[in-house]
Amino acid sequence: MNNDASNTTENNEAMTKATNDKLSTLNNIDALSEYLKAEAGERTGRAIPPLEKWDPKSVIDMDLVIKANGEWRHEGSKVTRESLVSLFASILWKEEDNGITEYFLKTPVQKIRIQVEDAPLLINDVGIVNEGNESWLEFTTTTGDVVRLDDEHLITLEAYHSKSSDSSTIDKVSTADSNENNQEVADDASIRPYMTVRNSLTALIGRNTFYHLTEIGELTEEHGDTILTLQSGGKSYQLSMPTN
Repeated sequence: MNNDASNTTENNEAMTKATNDKLSTLNNIDALSEYLKAEAGERTGRAIPPLEKWDPKSVIDMDLVIKANGEWRHEGSKVTRESLVSLFASILWKEEDNGITEYFLKTPVQKIRIQVEDAPLLINDVGIVNEGNESWLEFTTTTGDVVRLDDEHLITLEAYHSKSSDSSTIDKVSTADSNENNQEVADDASIRPYMTVRNSLTALIGRNTFYHLTEIGELTEEHGDTILTLQSGGKSYQLSMPTN
């Protein structure tokens, strides 16, 4: 009896120590990478894990920043391993509380808080995919996400302010069905196009990609505004372009 109880206590202590040791090393970028690869198990490709089902209690900070131009920087140095960036992007998690937005790398045992200057993802390609009698606009991020323009994945134009500016004022214009009115976009800041991707995460549409998008779509003038109309999945989506 006593031996069994003693063995159980020792096993519990060993498990607790192993868990704590694991948590203490996950703020190291290489250790985190190895942990994620081990957790992936038999998953193939770039499958997104079930982040919404994970509820880790431990939260730590990592000196990892996603820059406004899409670069990932760890302790000031650019992360050049694309496979590593793609791996980390698959566990990106966004939380909002009382108007404050925070980003994490979320694992089953820990949330690792990181900094994001603008959007956490970057779209660098757009193309037309034909399926049956319908054509879709399909977008690809630098980290492997593929998303189509539809009612759940709209494009918005937002007035971007750097962190040194007052970021409390951001006006938005979203793509909408052609029978809806378009709103005005503020011209007192840099206007950038964004798209909803997954888990409330947005992606910045790169400049060259957006130029390509204007070539794919149709540009018209309405009441002095330039309107970009895009066709995807049998629907029309309109975007009021900034005039500055």
